[in-house]
Amino acid sequence: MPSELWPYVTPGIPDELFEHLPGIPLTQREIRLLLISQLRLEPDSVLWDIGAGTGTIPVEVGLLCPKGKIIAVERDEEVANLIKRNCDRFDVKNVEVIEGSAPECLHDINIRPHRVCIEGGRPIQDILQAVWQYLPSSGRVIATAANLESLYAISQSFSQLQARNIELVQSAVNRLETRGFSQTFAAVDPIFILSGEKLD
Repeated sequence: MPSELWPYVTPGIPDELFEHLPGIPLTQREIRLLLISQLRLEPDSVLWDIGAGTGTIPVEVGLLCPKGKIIAVERDEEVANLIKRNCDRFDVKNVEVIEGSAPECLHDINIRPHRVCIEGGRPIQDILQAVWQYLPSSGRVIATAANLESLYAISQSFSQLQARNIELVQSAVNRLETRGFSQTFAAVDPIFILSGEKLD
């Protein structure tokens, strides 16, 4: 459902339309589109977004799936409030922000997920093990890795959990930028996106 600030049915809200804070991760538009495509959302999907940062994924998914429910988990109070403000900016009503550290806070969530997006969290293997218990059969997990250590930890966890239909995508995005009198391409930091399904 489009908002006044983004009156389109397509995802891909420009980064600058979001309120952000220095040092707080913002999932850039092109990466966001890759993540959303991997989620394979249905109109009424329940999504847990763990390590929601600026709240770009909850906002985009909230607009795409107005009948769905998004739980944004963020451990820092200031960042949790930022997510709420961004939801308000885009008039998104179906996002609930949970302030707490995963995986400890997950048992407090009163609605089970169909999809889980893990964008942060140092104990990534513990988080994956925990969310797996809440997923139904055919539930889907997406996790991002910005370094080799995280990539290995996620891959190892998927193997231990016997995840099925595993996919791995590495982004390679360049944006046109104006520098002085010339236009040049600047690379967006690459990221690995892993996805897997729970099939009992």
